[in-house]
Amino acid sequence: MSHAQSPDSYDAVIIGGGPAGSCAAAILAEYGHRTLILEREKFPRYHIGESLIPFTFQPLERIGMIPKLRRSHFVKKYSVTFVQPDGRRSQPFYFFNRYDRETVAQTWQVLRSEFDQMLLDNAREKGAEVREETTVQRLLLTDGRVTGVEATDKSGRTYPVQARITLDCSGKEAFTSNRNGWRMRDPYLNKIAVWTYYQDSKRGEGIDEGGITVAYVAEKGWFWHIPQHNRMTSVGVVAEAKYLTRGGVKEPRQIFDREVEQNLWIKDRLSTGRSTGEYFITSEYSRHSRYCASPGLLLVGDALAFLDPVFSSGVMLALKSGQLAGEAIHTGIIEGDLSPARFAAYGATLRQGIENMRKLVYAFYDPQFSFREVIARYPDAAGEITDCLSGDVNKDFSQLWSRIREFVPLPDDLPYGDPLEQAANVPVT
Repeated sequence: MSHAQSPDSYDAVIIGGGPAGSCAAAILAEYGHRTLILEREKFPRYHIGESLIPFTFQPLERIGMIPKLRRSHFVKKYSVTFVQPDGRRSQPFYFFNRYDRETVAQTWQVLRSEFDQMLLDNAREKGAEVREETTVQRLLLTDGRVTGVEATDKSGRTYPVQARITLDCSGKEAFTSNRNGWRMRDPYLNKIAVWTYYQDSKRGEGIDEGGITVAYVAEKGWFWHIPQHNRMTSVGVVAEAKYLTRGGVKEPRQIFDREVEQNLWIKDRLSTGRSTGEYFITSEYSRHSRYCASPGLLLVGDALAFLDPVFSSGVMLALKSGQLAGEAIHTGIIEGDLSPARFAAYGATLRQGIENMRKLVYAFYDPQFSFREVIARYPDAAGEITDCLSGDVNKDFSQLWSRIREFVPLPDDLPYGDPLEQAANVPVT
């Protein structure tokens, strides 16, 4: 099936071996296309984004990962719970009350270093070539079309790789968007996060052991509490920078310790554990690429768009985009058409899902908003809210948005995500 002709020529070259890149590579390689992943780091490597939502099931099933995950030691996740600053907890929202318990309704809390390694190895098993510790320096252009990349391996050797199509799966680095000036900040969602890991902190029992908890602090900030295997828990706080750094406090551990005091449930959970001692901080969560594709180039996963992590949508969107990209490219190769227009439906599908999830994120951060109040007025809205939060994002939610707008304003869709038909404006150095 492969159309590549020479040792240095591929059907697809993929920048980045995270979930988006590994998923797309697995599909393309399974179809028989000559596929190369260039990954800057050496796996396993650390990454945040550890709580999978139910609708990661479909892309994971497509690439054969579900049996491997069921055999893994990752903690099973069946629910999400919300906690007020004074410690009052909602009842767990069990996914199996809405979805099939044996498939979509049971997901996992993963250690990304191990999970991403599994995905990368799966792509290898399907036939993809992987070169780790290899940095992509620039995109190669011929008559305005991306024709591959120039890469440098760990020995310092720099060489070209030719490909019919290049996939930018570079994650938060957003390789193409940053270089092309396509990276657009979200008008409102500009939070920061501080997090660490605790050993032997309190957690639930039985089916509740792996539930994720969203615990509120002042000014619509929130903690995540994610139980992992080996008695470890990922815990972090997300809020506006002006809130977390109030009083001039900027050191991550000091920020974290102060916010723990702002939620009694979190304080209690961590009272029996001990921090691993390393604290992380990051900012500028939400961003979007103006375009999803240009001649010879396709953006996938976080390189295309990333939303605030409050509803753990990142890995789902990465895997979903990887699956859509792999299938669209396969069809394009078979039909001899990899033009940007080929990926218009790809971009539109992802933007629809991103915008649906984005509306719920905006609502969540509005001080006047409460899911409980919406459901009290419209009981049947609970199912649609659950679907969107679970990652079933490509459906018509217009009735839900109309109802939520009775309580709080919601943003208009951003005008991003179409393919760029003209020659790519990509720097050559």
